[in-house]
Amino acid sequence: MLETPEAVFEALRENNERPYGLPRTVTAEELVEAAEQFDDKGALVTALLELMSAYEYAAEHRKSPVVFARVLKLWDDEPGSFSEWEARQVLWRHKWVATSLLQVPEVPLSTVTGWIDRMRDRYRDAEQGLQPVAAMRHRVAAHTGADREHAFDLWATRRRESLSDCEACETRHRALHHLVPGDDARALETWRPVLDGGQSCEEEPWVSQAHALLPLLRLGRTDEARSYHLSGYRRARGRIGMAEEVGLHLEFCALSGNEGRALEILAENRPLFETTGAPLSLLGFLTGVQVLLRRLTEDGHSAVPVSGPLGRTWTARTLLAHVGTEADALTAAFDDRNGTTAVGDRRRARLAARPLLAEPLELGLRTAAVPSTADAPVLPPRPAAAPVEEIPEDFAELVERARAHAAQARPGDERLWQAIAERVEAADHAHDPRLGPEEVLRGELAEQRAFSASDLAEGPDRPVIREALTEAVELFGRAGAEWRALAARARRASVGVTPGEESAEGWTELDAVLARARELPQDGSEDDRRSYCVVLQCRAFLAYTEATAALPDVPAETESRFRAAAREAVAEAERLGVPQRAINVRLYVGDFTARSGDFDGAERELRAALEAIESAGTPWRAQRPHGLLGQILMQQHRPDEAVEQLRRALASAAAHGDTAFPVARTHAMLGHALAHAGDLAGAVRHLSEGASRLDREDDAAGAVEVRVELADVLARADRQADAVAVLESLVTGDVPADADERVLAQARLSLGRGLRELEEHRSAAEQFLLLADLVAPWEEQFTHTLAAAEAAVALLDAGRPDAARTAYDRAVASHGKAPHPPMVADMMRQFAAHTMASEGPDGIDTALGFLREADELLAAVDEGSEDVALWYEKGATHYQRGRALAAAERFPEALAEMERAVTAHEEGGPAGESPRAEAVRVAALIEANGLKSPAAALARLGTAIARCEAAGLAQAAQVLSRLRDEVSAPRR
Repeated sequence: MLETPEAVFEALRENNERPYGLPRTVTAEELVEAAEQFDDKGALVTALLELMSAYEYAAEHRKSPVVFARVLKLWDDEPGSFSEWEARQVLWRHKWVATSLLQVPEVPLSTVTGWIDRMRDRYRDAEQGLQPVAAMRHRVAAHTGADREHAFDLWATRRRESLSDCEACETRHRALHHLVPGDDARALETWRPVLDGGQSCEEEPWVSQAHALLPLLRLGRTDEARSYHLSGYRRARGRIGMAEEVGLHLEFCALSGNEGRALEILAENRPLFETTGAPLSLLGFLTGVQVLLRRLTEDGHSAVPVSGPLGRTWTARTLLAHVGTEADALTAAFDDRNGTTAVGDRRRARLAARPLLAEPLELGLRTAAVPSTADAPVLPPRPAAAPVEEIPEDFAELVERARAHAAQARPGDERLWQAIAERVEAADHAHDPRLGPEEVLRGELAEQRAFSASDLAEGPDRPVIREALTEAVELFGRAGAEWRALAARARRASVGVTPGEESAEGWTELDAVLARARELPQDGSEDDRRSYCVVLQCRAFLAYTEATAALPDVPAETESRFRAAAREAVAEAERLGVPQRAINVRLYVGDFTARSGDFDGAERELRAALEAIESAGTPWRAQRPHGLLGQILMQQHRPDEAVEQLRRALASAAAHGDTAFPVARTHAMLGHALAHAGDLAGAVRHLSEGASRLDREDDAAGAVEVRVELADVLARADRQADAVAVLESLVTGDVPADADERVLAQARLSLGRGLRELEEHRSAAEQFLLLADLVAPWEEQFTHTLAAAEAAVALLDAGRPDAARTAYDRAVASHGKAPHPPMVADMMRQFAAHTMASEGPDGIDTALGFLREADELLAAVDEGSEDVALWYEKGATHYQRGRALAAAERFPEALAEMERAVTAHEEGGPAGESPRAEAVRVAALIEANGLKSPAAALARLGTAIARCEAAGLAQAAQVLSRLRDEVSAPRR
């Protein structure tokens, strides 16, 4: 029961810990009612100010001025009921009221400007500067469009005052001013202190990130736009007070080719349609929704189901009509109130915007595509960007072009052969004798069916390949094209069977084909020479599949057969003047050699292949050797060179339209190489692209692996919020059924740690507990121990001590089955530290109990263990015990523990120097402040500083030097 002012104050403190939203607002309303019963109005003042805050950050702008009117009456009647901070808030929150009144179109503009005049008078009476008043006049001008430049000059040229808005918010309004005339570059330069993290507040940088998205896209700064969307939307998601910002994120997705992502955002924010307390913010949200829905309907997705106001189902078409009507009415109300068209003009400009990028911006998130409907099927995966070759109308020209492409092994000829097949199957088709025998043409079409079945993403369809090549053999045979028939037989023998038991059948067939080929002249026409080389290449390929299948312990006979077949294929191709026919064989050799661990030999083979490609004038064949060479260079820890090769591979595939090339995986490999080369921004781009392409190829498991790496790179780039957004997209919703369980476990672990870095401790604990449940059935329980320990610490940080203790006991029990000494010992130390922080000296016995458990745990570890740095673990435990004892003012014991920490860290050699320096720092503080022995502290610090300088620890030496100066300074 709230029967005393003290009880109300305690309830107010508890409510202040809750996030802004309906529960906090309702409680704040109840506390105002409770505070009204007391004669002393101090509790009522505090409760009213808390309620006003709840309304402000929950976008209840209609209600906030009413509450402030009560605050002003109390201020005028009983100023003694206000604390110094609350008295200042009376002046500060005049600005809140001004912006709230501007949000509501029913409030006349004269009322808004009149309120600002009252604000000016109160500021003058309080002898406060008037820059905040000028700022409010500028807000009105920016909203109405009237006298905008003059109002900006009057505000921006004044110096800041103690009651001015925070620097971050003022920076935002300056930047927004420059956006109105379209000066994106100047706006972003103005925004730099906020966007770079130098200025921040309750709202920033997230509000500015949302407004900066489209200017960044327009200037081509897509990396920053991607990052601000990932981190900024996480902050805005589901927040009533950020409805306008959610609308901006929707607009960004719609104009960057991410309509599927936008639909997910819409589904996550349905309650925002009811943001009636902040009409201007609601208009911003609805306009972003309308931009998205227009894109969908213009692209033929008008029947797609979408999320709209609760209570009914919506399609893009029906929600567009509903939103348009509501937003038009709001726009008209604002413009009528303001006497200008500024609000309508801004809305019309947003709705007129067109997509800003030629290709979708890959965000790195796992996002569903726009659902298919009868009027708009899902678009197929994007192929590599390449010029699309026109299909000749003349049939003979079409066939000759396709044959020329095939002879040169050019990629992208599938369209030509598909067109040929369609015309051949037409009822009115008549064969043109200029093209040679009809059976040869039909045999070539059968071969193309086999090639298509070989290039399937999920692997070769061997029955289809055998059937198609059998048909080709028969057709070539009937036409008397024996060389073509032999080549088709060789392909059937090498590709149409799997290594292992069936290989014997393939070798029998290949031996027969080769025997016949050697009976025929091999140096006839170029077609005959190519066919002979195909036979030899097929032998090399079958030997290659056998050898790679036997890795890592390849029988000498198997490897010898492969090497011999490859040498013969290369030598004969060069002898017969068709060296390009040996390129694939060199790739087989390079790949097998690399898999065998001989990276230098593999590199030589692949560089030879690239030289042959250049000599033959066939650049369209370079992508595979470039790609494989890039992988090999990474194995040799040469990431910069690997980056160059992988870039060349992608460029070649794009330039020549090689749709069979593994573009998605190559983007992922390039991202991996860039990360190792130190180009983290480039790594993010290519890992994002790779993951998105794998999604479109239905390789969900591969996409998950790439996104886990992407998140790791983002975290390394100090973009933890971005990393968390990527990981959240992996573990929420429907997790891919074929995803590797261990990769998903790593994703949850990384997500939990990322959330902890963002100080979202409760969410972090949830992820660690889910991870513990996921790995509980595993035979190997090491990860379970780790997860339970991480969960315990996160729950402690989240303010849930009982649940934390349960997780603590779970971690200890798991450690008994699957030891993880560093993780569990660290958990025990953190529990000790938390106990002292929360209970002070009264908690010393409990804290020392946790540390005794850590001692016992570490005592059981084998001194020779290579998995545990015992010197560090023992040193860290001594260090924590020293700090606890110092907090309990047991200084002699504390100093002894700190000296034990120093000694333990010395056992770590160079790796122990940094923690040793920290232990010395605390030991010196104990001596100087606790034991009142500054001389001993100075002597200790002097020795430690010299040691740090000798070890190259400049920062540690600087810290210790500052402490020495403080200790040696005269005391007052």
